[in-house]
Amino acid sequence: MSLAENTNLCLADPCVQKKKQNSILVPVVTSVSGFFLVLFGALAIVWLMKRKRKAESSEMTLRLKNRPFTYGEVSRITRNFGRVIGEGGFGKVYLGTLDDGTMVAVKILSKSSKQGYKEFQAEVQLLMSVRHENLVSLFGYCGDSKHIALIYEYMVNGNLRQHLSEDHPKVLTWSKRLQIAVDVAQGLDYLHNGCKPPIIHKDLKTTNILLNEDFRAKIADFGLSRTFATENDSYVSTCPTGTPSYLDPEFHFSGILNRKSDIYGFGIILLELITGRPAIMRSRVVVPACTYFWLIPIVESGDIKRIMDPMLQGKFDVNSA
Repeated sequence: MSLAENTNLCLADPCVQKKKQNSILVPVVTSVSGFFLVLFGALAIVWLMKRKRKAESSEMTLRLKNRPFTYGEVSRITRNFGRVIGEGGFGKVYLGTLDDGTMVAVKILSKSSKQGYKEFQAEVQLLMSVRHENLVSLFGYCGDSKHIALIYEYMVNGNLRQHLSEDHPKVLTWSKRLQIAVDVAQGLDYLHNGCKPPIIHKDLKTTNILLNEDFRAKIADFGLSRTFATENDSYVSTCPTGTPSYLDPEFHFSGILNRKSDIYGFGIILLELITGRPAIMRSRVVVPACTYFWLIPIVESGDIKRIMDPMLQGKFDVNSA
């Protein structure tokens, strides 16, 4: 080994220079180590505080959701029922805000509604157990002797029928229509094949297809349907609750609702996505089973472009249509 020309090597005995270096190095290393220990400690405290806040926030959210609400709470979160955002067979729907800032849709059972307390209980029990990304979620409910309400997640872009209307300022693009069709199909598939026993919707229509901020579709009001578990996977009813033109025509003769009944309604939704026209034309008297009969000769001729929504201005894929 050659020790020559090594300016950093101390040859003295004892090595005074080395001692001096060590005397300087040790406090420097100690100071740096202490700094990082303090830094890591501070970061650990911040992380623990954020984790605690997140846990408290999640716990608060869980307390706010999936629980019974008093009528006073319902009145407060809707600001005394100040803003109506919809109305259906169940009753009026109001915009509300939970204590954590979550926006909700509050559906109040109207006095004139055909649904009653038993139907309300059935809907709550179903919605508490049924969860899917393409089904509207239930946040809570109010069910005292005088007032019945359901608190749903709020869908900011409203229902599908609104966006297919000629009066809507923005045209729903073909790609979004295809995605909506897939979303509805997946939600319906879950109701039919993912739930035990299966659930039929009974009133699948464009006004019951709601859209979130990304225009992803979710099926609403399925909780008012009935579960069925007979040998033929059907439910016999003598009181139709569906909407004309969406309701399976065979139901009027047989009184039997099954998976095919919902699929018929889904088919009408697909036709609305393609044509842009509503299933029910208010300007004329329409037989429910014959609403889309005007399409048959055009489709049979193979001229699909003649039935496409003119609002698309030709921007669609013929094969997927």
